[in-house]
Amino acid sequence: AIAGNRCGKTVLSCFETSVHLSGLYPNWWEGRRFNRPVDWWAASDTSETTRDILQLEFLGKLSEIGTGMIPKDCIIGEPTKRRGIADAIDTVQIKHVSGGISTLAFKSYDQGREKFQGTAKDGISLDEEPSEAIYFECLTRLMTTNGLMICTFTPLSGMSEIVMRYLYDKEKAEAAIE
Repeated sequence: AIAGNRCGKTVLSCFETSVHLSGLYPNWWEGRRFNRPVDWWAASDTSETTRDILQLEFLGKLSEIGTGMIPKDCIIGEPTKRRGIADAIDTVQIKHVSGGISTLAFKSYDQGREKFQGTAKDGISLDEEPSEAIYFECLTRLMTTNGLMICTFTPLSGMSEIVMRYLYDKEKAEAAIE
């Protein structure tokens, strides 16, 4: 979703991600469904914004885990803390309706592209426009699973490669860059 500030892009992304993690799809849901647990990343531009925006939206306040988009009765145990960032969560396990356990890990672009390497994911939710390096690294993580990318941002960098990939077909995007 490419749209203006403060119009609900993050809420949209966190809602969809939460239903994929739990398998608790609304009756009206016509989109893709996972009938098994999923392994997912949620990331934003900095460690602090990931904590202050995404973590809060998914889980609620640290003292009130389970008051966010992911229902409390779906959260298994205590989320693991992220080292070096006060009050930040690294990973949380979520009960999936299939009986298995989904995993949500929080990341941030300021960790660098290398922290997005090496593992397959069922889905990745990016809140704010990533660098091309991180974006394409994330796409690579989804290749073997036919995974799902959810990307929400306001195009503050203008007509970047990422913006053009969403707004135009690949051929037009490449021609516009040249």
